[in-house]
Amino acid sequence: MRKLCITLIKSGIGSSPDQRSTLATLGLRRLNQSVIKEDSLSLRGQVMKVKHLVTVKEETNEAK
Repeated sequence: MRKLCITLIKSGIGSSPDQRSTLATLGLRRLNQSVIKEDSLSLRGQVMKVKHLVTVKEETNEAK
């Protein structure tokens, strides 16, 4: 399964409470903090909700 690396690049201050709770659900608290999550449709929906605050990269895990 693919994994996504999600990095918080802009602060959640000033954004709606709904977007701040989405950032907390993703596990993002500090600027430039990154988390690696399994790719799923629900995760993609969360990322789309805060797409102006985060960057997303696909992790390649060649060695198993």
